[in-house]
Amino acid sequence: MNDPLGRTVDYLRLSVTDRCNERCLYCMPEHYRGWLPQKEILSDAELMAVVRVAAGIGFKRFRVTGGEPLLRPGIVEFMADLAAFPGVESVQMTTNGMFLPRLGDGLVRAGVRNFNISLDALDPARYRAITHGDVAPVIDGIRQMKALGCKVKLNTVLMRGKNEDQIESILDFAGALDVVVRFIELMPVSMSEMLSEENFLPVGEVRRNLEREDILDPIEDALGFGPARYYRLRRRGVIVGFISAITDLHFCERCNKMRLTADGKLRPCLGNHLETDLLPALRPDVDLDALEELFLQTLAGKPAEHLFRSNYQPGRVMTAIGG
Repeated sequence: MNDPLGRTVDYLRLSVTDRCNERCLYCMPEHYRGWLPQKEILSDAELMAVVRVAAGIGFKRFRVTGGEPLLRPGIVEFMADLAAFPGVESVQMTTNGMFLPRLGDGLVRAGVRNFNISLDALDPARYRAITHGDVAPVIDGIRQMKALGCKVKLNTVLMRGKNEDQIESILDFAGALDVVVRFIELMPVSMSEMLSEENFLPVGEVRRNLEREDILDPIEDALGFGPARYYRLRRRGVIVGFISAITDLHFCERCNKMRLTADGKLRPCLGNHLETDLLPALRPDVDLDALEELFLQTLAGKPAEHLFRSNYQPGRVMTAIGG
């Protein structure tokens, strides 16, 4: 399907829960208690109805996110159903990785082979300061998924004053495991921390620092379906991706995705308050025709670009929007 600008939009991110077992600085305020009641979270049947309609109009690629998707009861069975659904060509997951040591084998048997795993620091104290979590199970999960033959990408959100000194160690870790690491600019997606000179670390600065000691060879072949630009560090051998939603003025020209929140809101853009409530077409009974019409209306309203550079106020925390 094409949006009004002619961009092919065939990638749907499904948030299956708003809950998270971490309180990341860029996801939610500390002491956050705004979790949705379980009855407001879409059921498996409702999610699969959305997938049926999306696949029917040309969406081929699906990424399951949260919150933390591995907190959803029955997530392995849901992933198996999603991977087996007709028209679904790619199923991926974004996770903080804490439950991969326990659930990873089942996810692979369910048909999931591509994982984006958040890793904002390797130092345990620094990781805990950023996420309030324990990095050890995350590292174990990364190693396990790599050993199972999965494609693994590490997602590192750049935060000045918090993790720029972790970049070297993360690169070494990624190189040792032969996994891709992606450096992502901080975006105003939290109600607690807006962009400022104190916390924003642009991708360009990180890239220039890397170029002082290494050569970055561009990788032309696509390594995914998202906006990252990839390079291989010639000396280290590791592949790095850069996602620069704030400083790349052409970032939105390549956008091919929409998002479904855990409570049934279809969002055509992460950095825009536009959203369509799908619940009237899902409850009390599923109306596939109405659901398709809502999809098409939302696609027709997909904006040309995000509003992150315009003093954007997110309104909802990142876990409620979907990663």
